[in-house]
This record gives sequence, structure tokens and C-alpha cells, in this order.
Amino acid sequence: MDNKYDAGRREWDRDKIRALRQHMGVTQRELAERMGTRQQTISEWELGLYKPRGASSTLLSIVAERAEFKYNANEGKSKKVRKTDKIKW
Repeated sequence: MDNKYDAGRREWDRDKIRALRQHMGVTQRELAERMGTRQQTISEWELGLYKPRGASSTLLSIVAERAEFKYNANEGKSKKVRKTDKIKW
């Protein structure tokens, strides 16, 4: 069975989770509601107390793909075109 998403292969750490949430422009509570989890869980991931695993990690990957989130680990920031950035055609 082919998996449509490259889900589950991405390692999620505190910085990537926070960057994804900020890229989406949502609060911890809003991300938790979208994922069907608690705000406290998102907070614990962002604090580095726990890491998402299993279904949570897969779901984060799906959410990231749908949000067109690209994370550059070398810079520690998401790649996002901001409204103030000039787009080169």
C-alpha cells in the first residue's frame, strides 16, 4: 500500500513543532484542537518535555504537508514567504 504522505519519517523536535504552529498562525490550543489532543500536550512538545511519536508524529507530518511547511534545520526556521517579502517571478 502506497502512503500518500511521507508521514512518520520526519523527526519532530520542539523547534520544528513551534515553527510549524507559527507558520500556520495558530495558538497551541488551536493546533491541539485540529489534532484532537490537549493544549498541554502541544506545550509539553514545545518545551521539549516529550516528543510526539506514532500517530501524533504522523499527524504532524500530514498537517505540515497540507500547510506547505518547509523546515530548514540548519537555520532553525521555517521557510515561508511572508507578505512583506518580494516574490521573484
